[in-house]
Amino acid sequence: MPDSMSEQLRRDMECEGLLECFHGLKELDKECFQALVDADEPMTVDELADVVDRERSTAYRSVQRLLQTGFIEKEQVNYEQGGYYHVYSPNDPAQIADDMQRMLNDWYAKMGQLIQEFETKYEQPDGTPQSAES
Repeated sequence: MPDSMSEQLRRDMECEGLLECFHGLKELDKECFQALVDADEPMTVDELADVVDRERSTAYRSVQRLLQTGFIEKEQVNYEQGGYYHVYSPNDPAQIADDMQRMLNDWYAKMGQLIQEFETKYEQPDGTPQSAES
């Protein structure tokens, strides 16, 4: 097995939680997502940074990862005198779960295809496996 494939399998086997396994999210990302779920209304990055007790830039990077994975959404709020700011809120958990189920199904299909390709590549024309001496 090539190093990159064995390394990926090792990482896949070591992931502890759903968000980490599917999206590679960090502990802070999970904290930020939970804070947004617990909030009564959408939050700014500054508000989120205060809740998770991190620097604004650190919270912003986490928000960007959550946006990229589709866990949260961004909304623009306009000031009456001009200008705007963004607030963030969690997406529907059912939609997130559907997306993860789709990813799992795609992964499962891909692994099945790779296993079939492996078998086809190393099977002898008479249907027996290749010996180690071949």
